[in-house]
Order: sequence, then C-alpha cells, then structure tokens
Amino acid sequence: MTDVAIIGAGYVGVPLAQVFAEAGRSVLLVDRDAERVAMLNRGESYIEDVPSETLKRLVDDHGLRATTDYDELRDADAILIALPTPLSKQREPDLSIVNGAAEEVAKRLRKGHLVVLESTTYPGTTREEILPRLEASGLKVGEDFSLAFSPERVDPGREDWTTKNVPKVVGGLTPACTERAAELYGSAVDTVHRVTSPESAELTKLLENIFRAVNIALVNELAQLCERMKIDLWEVIDAAATKPFGFMSFKPGPGLGGHCIPIDPFYLTWKAREYGFYTEFIELAGKTNENMPWYCRSLISQALNHGKQRSLSGSKVLVLGVAYKPGIGDMRESPALKLIELLQTAGADVSYHDEHVPELHEFDLTSVPLEPAKFDCLAIVTDHQGIDYEELVDGETVIVDFRNATGEKGRTSDRVWKL
Repeated sequence: MTDVAIIGAGYVGVPLAQVFAEAGRSVLLVDRDAERVAMLNRGESYIEDVPSETLKRLVDDHGLRATTDYDELRDADAILIALPTPLSKQREPDLSIVNGAAEEVAKRLRKGHLVVLESTTYPGTTREEILPRLEASGLKVGEDFSLAFSPERVDPGREDWTTKNVPKVVGGLTPACTERAAELYGSAVDTVHRVTSPESAELTKLLENIFRAVNIALVNELAQLCERMKIDLWEVIDAAATKPFGFMSFKPGPGLGGHCIPIDPFYLTWKAREYGFYTEFIELAGKTNENMPWYCRSLISQALNHGKQRSLSGSKVLVLGVAYKPGIGDMRESPALKLIELLQTAGADVSYHDEHVPELHEFDLTSVPLEPAKFDCLAIVTDHQGIDYEELVDGETVIVDFRNATGEKGRTSDRVWKL
C-alpha cells in the first residue's frame, strides 16, 4: 500500500512529494511523461526547488517513486491531483487535463479513498466537475470516499516559504471530508487552515492571485503616467513603503509571468458571468498587465531614438533575463517571450542572456555571453542575481531597465531609461 499518490510530477507535485516523503509517508508520483518518471526514479530532479541530492535520498531511503501506471492508484490511501489548469485560446478555463485525470481516478476508485484537487480553478469545480466523475464509479462521497480541495501555494525559487511551512487551506464536500484531508496534510505540513466548503478554498486561491494582479496593474498604470509626468515611480514606491501601516509595496514590470497570476483571475471572471456578474475591476487589471510588453517595446524604441539616434528596426537588442522571475529558469507565461516576439516583429535583431535558461526553442535562440558593447540596447527584463547592474551603466550601451536593477546610479544616467 501507498500512503499518498500525487497525479502530476511538476512544480507542485514534486515538492509536495518531497514534503510527504520527509514526513515518513510512502509517496507515488503518477505522470504520463515516461522520461520524467525515469528521471525521478533515478533521483534526478528537473524541479529547481527540489535538488537532485534530496530527491535521490528520498528515492533510496524513503520509498518515493514514480510511475506512468494509473492502476497503481488503487493501492494508495490518498490521491492528490496537481495538474495544470490553463486557459484556452479564447481565454476561458480549460479543465480537460484535470477532468481527464478525475475520470482515470474514477476507474480505480475504491471505498476509503481520499481524493484532493490541488489545481487552481474557479469556485464550484470540485463539486460540479470532479464529484460527478468520481461518483460515476457508483461510490458516494461522504459514505464511500472523501473529496476535498486544497489549493497549491508554490512560489518557485523561495527558500523562506516552502510547501512545508506555508499554511494549507482545506475545504471538503462534507465536514468529515475536510477532517480527513486536514489530517493527511497535518501529518506533513506545519499548519492546516480549514474552511467550510471546497468553493471557499477554491476562491481563496483566486483571491490571493487576483490581489497581486490588481495591485501590479495599478503600479504598471502609474509607471506609464509617471513617464509623462517625469516622476520616478520607483522613488515614489520606496517613499510610500516607509509608511508602517496601510501600504503594501508592489513593483511595475514588463508584464505578468508564472503559473498563477496571469491566468487565475480569468477563471473567476469566466465563472462570474454564469451569475450575471461582470468583474470589471479584475478584467481592467488584466488588460493593463497584458498591455505592458507593447508599452515596453515602445520604451525601447524611444530609448534607441533618443540615445542612439537609431530606429528599432535593425538595432541589436540584448534582453537580459527571460525567466518569469529572478533566480529560476521557469519560463511559464514569462513576459519576455511576448516582448521578444514584438521586438522581432518590429525588425530588431534580438539576443538574450540568461544563465538559468540556456535555450529558447520557440525563437531558435541560445543564451549569449553578457557583452553589452556588442549591442545597441540592453533591456533588463528579469533581474537575476550575480550581475553587477550598476557596472553596466558605465558602458556606452543604452539601457532600458524594467526592474530598477541599476538603482540610484541608473536613475542619474542619461543612458538609462526606467519603467
């Protein structure tokens, strides 16, 4: 028997498996990617938050293993679903991956099973989508099996807040389902917070990410206004952050990236329309954030015109940092991808430097050495550590700094343009 089976061996599933294994639980990762499964069983990690040496120890000493065989779910006490919930081309929720997994679970469902959905989604998914698929097995929730929702809260690259010490929100279909899930997570994570329903847990996750999306949109809009007003927004944010209450600092940037913030708010806007309600505030924030790569391309064009007397077409532009956040190689929804596409469309000769991302297959590009003198413009898109950004200011290359990486030195330089 296996204590915990996790469907989805990705950025959520693998760290979750680590936490349960380190708590002494036997863990099975289930994934359709045979290459991933083989790597995991060799103790080779492709997730930056779980070092290979840690994974190898858990595989060798604690029984953590992976498989492509869904039939092994029958022998697990608990089944956790940690799969992607992307948007369609029409920006609507695409639950096909999660629903497909639920149908696979239903074929192996037995009395006593606990099933928990971790994938971010709209309120009602667990009850309206997952439950009917599981009950198609003939078993009944609350009587034969337990079902709950517990949103993942992974922030890749962080060492202070991890899967183990970030509080786990749990909401079940029945109070007994909630307690069963809370007991499972409580055996591995530091804190469990119970809510009264899966809908409350589902909306909790969306609120967390909508809060960030809306506030980032606010400072992105202010960045565009401050350019016209000739005010340094970064200085303003730093000054506002000195207030010890009533203010939380958010920073502007070239757009949203990652697996949550650019996507999750649209799950709620879609669901809200079912109730005749339009989340205009959220949709306006999405519109503002999605427009940032176009604005940033315009800023690069202005910098080249004024600093080099060159047009964007034909200019050599080095994009510095392409991962969606510093310190990792995660490219999911990275705004750098859209910015590179827009720069190339405008005729720019684009290269990039990012030690965390050796190749960009979608553009047939590889990371080049950081040699600013070879380029007309250097665009700081992701401010990875290990680079002396202030030293870059001493060169002759025009710099467009979307992350305030060049600091005070960049603020006083005629060659540096800041968002």
